[in-house]
Amino acid sequence: MSFARKWVFPILRILIFAAIAVALVKLAFFADPVEQGGEVPTGQIVDPTIPVMIGTIQNDVVLSGTVNSNPAIPVRATFGGEVIEVYVKAGKTVKKGTTVMKVRAELVNMNGTPYTRTETVKAGANGVLSSFTVLKGQQVGIGDIIGQVAPQSFNVTATIAPEQLYRLTEKPADAQVTVQGGPAPFTCTNLSIITPLPGSGGSDGSEGEGSGTTVRCSVPSDVRVFAGLVADITIAGGIAENVLVVPMTAVLGAADSGIVYVVGADGEREERPVTLGLNDGVNVEIIDGLAEGELIYQFVPGAAAGDGGGVIIDPGMEPIPFEDGEVNVEEPLK
Repeated sequence: MSFARKWVFPILRILIFAAIAVALVKLAFFADPVEQGGEVPTGQIVDPTIPVMIGTIQNDVVLSGTVNSNPAIPVRATFGGEVIEVYVKAGKTVKKGTTVMKVRAELVNMNGTPYTRTETVKAGANGVLSSFTVLKGQQVGIGDIIGQVAPQSFNVTATIAPEQLYRLTEKPADAQVTVQGGPAPFTCTNLSIITPLPGSGGSDGSEGEGSGTTVRCSVPSDVRVFAGLVADITIAGGIAENVLVVPMTAVLGAADSGIVYVVGADGEREERPVTLGLNDGVNVEIIDGLAEGELIYQFVPGAAAGDGGGVIIDPGMEPIPFEDGEVNVEEPLK
């Protein structure tokens, strides 16, 4: 054993180091030649194309809004003079036409003779008198605000982005409203789209916080809601059936007119102006400029990769477009 330890193990170490040295010399000075005719990368950029199809565009604009109490309506004195009778007080429920006070005035005829005239002042809306501070014996003038009526009615409001106004080809009269945690969906009437005039936001001419375009509609009186509830407003902007449709990613432009890139007869890219109709945010109606079956580029040339630009594929692999515009390159050509 002492002989093996003294001579065998040192000799083995020398042989191992020698083998390593020989391998390093071979790698450094005698590398294997590159095989001729090997595989060469052949990837290329391919822009996916799709045919123009017949389809249906359901143009619904969906907005997120809130339920609000309608604003208080002022009660104004319609006759000036001394208050001689007060018939109501704050907190009382009134109807439109309810007498709230009587006013007496000492007047003079055209011939100079004096006379006394009395008039009643009435509420101009249904609701609860949220304030009414007039006192008997008080002097009031025509047009003075003597109280406020809080109507027991509600509205739904939402902000609409300016570009979404293009989707409303006709002025809508109502909308479908779904209140989160509330009753079944209902029709909200008297719909209005309000854009403040420049300078209407403040006395200094600034537009202020309310400068955006607002959609507002009235909640029916038989629907029970509360101020502050969140609601979805669905505005039907129209429907177009059996029309030419293409993805909006294929069109430069989104309303009225646009440009589509067509695969020409020679296989080259051809720029084509088109007239646009309804869109649902994903597809758009083509009114004029294309024919069914024509091949167009699915994405506007030059779009970023994340927005649907070209994808790299290998020859011999068939690109299969997915619905979201991605391309499957896993299936080989048959």
